[in-house]
Amino acid sequence: MAGLKEQISEDMKNAMRSRDSATLGALRLILAAIKQKEVDERIAVDDAAVLNILEKMLKQRRDSIEQYNKANRTDLAQQEAFEISVLEKYLPTPLTDAEIATLVKQAVNESGAKVMADMAKVMAVLRPLVSGRADMGKISQLVKKELGAN
Repeated sequence: MAGLKEQISEDMKNAMRSRDSATLGALRLILAAIKQKEVDERIAVDDAAVLNILEKMLKQRRDSIEQYNKANRTDLAQQEAFEISVLEKYLPTPLTDAEIATLVKQAVNESGAKVMADMAKVMAVLRPLVSGRADMGKISQLVKKELGAN
């Protein structure tokens, strides 16, 4: 199986061949972010690092859409939404709310967390399980709720 970076590069070449300028632009943004990380940290990124980059880009675009909608700039919001659709192609399938709730409960039990001060322990257990598959802000809220209920 090809790595994510290689898959994105191949998709970029296909977008060039098919003259799909919108997709090409979004893929170039992704590859630029990957290259920036490699240059800044002098490393070759693996799939986990690429997933982290994609998650960060996804969060940035969601925040931008919110700001553009407040400013009545639907043209810019639509561009960001398109970029989100391209980014999501490379992320693993998202977890359902029921799966997330189950994982949170298991992590709380596994870590032995009882109070809010133990939240970091729970998040440390959850992060590798949900990375790229769920919004960490949402996970954090569920963990707070679960620890507050105990």
